[in-house]
Amino acid sequence: MKPLVSILIPCHNAAPWLAETLKSALGQTWPNTEIILIDDGSTDDSLLVASQFDHPHLRIIAQRNQGAAATRNLALNIAQGEVIQFLDADDVLAPDKIEQQMALLEKHPGYLISGAWARFHRHPQEANFTPEPLWRDMAPVDWLVCAWSGHWMMHPAAWLVPRSLIQAAGPWQESLSLNDDGEYFARVILASRGIRFCSAARSYYRSGNCNSLSGRKTTAAWASQYRALALQSQHLLAAEDSDRTRQVCANLMQRFIYEVFPAVPSLRNLAARQVRQLGGATERPMGGPCFQLAARWLGWQQARYTQLFINQWGYRRVALGRMVPQPDGKKGESDQGISQSEVPQWQES
Repeated sequence: MKPLVSILIPCHNAAPWLAETLKSALGQTWPNTEIILIDDGSTDDSLLVASQFDHPHLRIIAQRNQGAAATRNLALNIAQGEVIQFLDADDVLAPDKIEQQMALLEKHPGYLISGAWARFHRHPQEANFTPEPLWRDMAPVDWLVCAWSGHWMMHPAAWLVPRSLIQAAGPWQESLSLNDDGEYFARVILASRGIRFCSAARSYYRSGNCNSLSGRKTTAAWASQYRALALQSQHLLAAEDSDRTRQVCANLMQRFIYEVFPAVPSLRNLAARQVRQLGGATERPMGGPCFQLAARWLGWQQARYTQLFINQWGYRRVALGRMVPQPDGKKGESDQGISQSEVPQWQES
């Protein structure tokens, strides 16, 4: 009997895309799979869509809204597989994705298997698979340093994870929302013997989904992002405390400062303090030629203010002098409810 692979699908208001996702899971060429779909308090027709798939390998569970991390933890507790395939409810797997990675895993037990992936908006056929620096075999620390240095990523569905690594890494952090996958897979990667890349294993990552957690930029989301980055840095430094790892962690925090500015000043201050404790950052703010020119003359903060103003009002509305309020009448994010006790603290070196 081939090893059982558990495909875990957390679902929250994914009705427009869920059928395509389930078809890709049910259509896997690997002969021994179970599919566990947990509906996390959806208020749309997600459960109705899922119920139309009558298949002995598919198990559907409904719960009140708990969040993506808690939903994945529940799915892991239920799953019987020796190997785990995470799959978001709007993403898609190529038919032989699991089969290709299982062939590699059987040759390299104890390793984490990655795969090729590409973005799409409406149809997977739009995806363009362009090789990236992470698309190769690497040691765990080398993989994280490469990913964080170059702004690279590997979305959850691209991985195939042995159960032994799941157990070694521990559960998903249920207090996190934004970037919970980055924090979780940092632990999984560091628990592995290394990463083996399978170029033939393809997955498709849907972009432009307005319900996606990655698109939420609330104060709570930024707090989660900060906590996740702080934990990721702690995990990496526990594995290797060196000049290169301290530098990449400092740059990770500096990038957070650039990304959230001018929101959540308390979190930016915490991040800046950690950058100093790690020895300083070399990261520079990203932007096009106009932004870089403005940053050179005005400083990056004033250049960012100008950029945000233009993006918010638009050239045309600025010229007409029109005032358009933000959604819900909000002028911008506040710092309410964020304290130093809520985020991981660094030890003074």
